[in-house]
Amino acid sequence: MKKAICTGTFDPVTNGHVDIFERAAQLVDELIVCVFANKRKTTLFSKDERVDLLREATLHIDNLTVDACDGLVSDYIKEHDINIIIRGLRSAGDFEYEYNQAQMNTHLAPGTNTIFLLTSPEFLFISSSAVRELAQFKGDVHGIVPECVEIAIKSKFKD
Repeated sequence: MKKAICTGTFDPVTNGHVDIFERAAQLVDELIVCVFANKRKTTLFSKDERVDLLREATLHIDNLTVDACDGLVSDYIKEHDINIIIRGLRSAGDFEYEYNQAQMNTHLAPGTNTIFLLTSPEFLFISSSAVRELAQFKGDVHGIVPECVEIAIKSKFKD
């Protein structure tokens, strides 16, 4: 059984993330999308809110489950018998960062493979940080985040 994980802070989950999840789910028997803490980031949504939004945004993907973790990816994948990490790439800058992360994960969890999926062209400009900034200025996030996220953002920034 091929079991893979997509990790991130997903603050918030975007349509680009969902596209990666949909395509990743076609490659494996089971896909876990796991919300991890990133101590370098200040989040708009709590971890529980992000998990709930991810669950709602990915209901249509039958072999996908959502989880959360505060520790190391390498510990999580060992604990859950996962040997594939799937990461989305938008740019060469993403590749450099993700390549180093993949090497560290392979060092910490030997036998782990990282698969990079290129972001679909229509989602190249979307990032969670750009969505957060747009939302703070009450910009229109319609079409770049799932509907449940759009509603949650509007709720966060209502007058």
